[in-house]
Amino acid sequence: MSGQQTDGPKSEDRGPNVDGRPSDARGEGTTGCCRPVGHSLTESAIAADVETLATLGNDTRYEALRLIADGDDEVCVCELEPALGVSQGAVSQALSRLFSAGLVERRKDGRWRYYSATPRAERLLGVLDDTRGVDDE
Repeated sequence: MSGQQTDGPKSEDRGPNVDGRPSDARGEGTTGCCRPVGHSLTESAIAADVETLATLGNDTRYEALRLIADGDDEVCVCELEPALGVSQGAVSQALSRLFSAGLVERRKDGRWRYYSATPRAERLLGVLDDTRGVDDE
């Protein structure tokens, strides 16, 4: 070695990892603890979950769902507008998105629409309530 520096042994010089896989020069794959991970969800289920979470990721939609879920009975659009403090158009868009995500059901009576939370929405809100303030252990 006439004054040349090397980066250490080449991957082909180091032999296999503990788990029998060949190691490389960057050190990737050198631990024996790595294993393939996966889940049982389909791509469409993942997309649906992401859509649901995205729907709840807006203040107006989330608060509207809370107001609807906390109501004793169905909630009329006319009750939501003043409680949310946003325009009628913003309330309408929020409710439409909540409905599309399957988080509220709606019923029309004359010129008014009444909304109620779906069982899935109730469960999601319950999980958020149960985990609020719980420290990671």
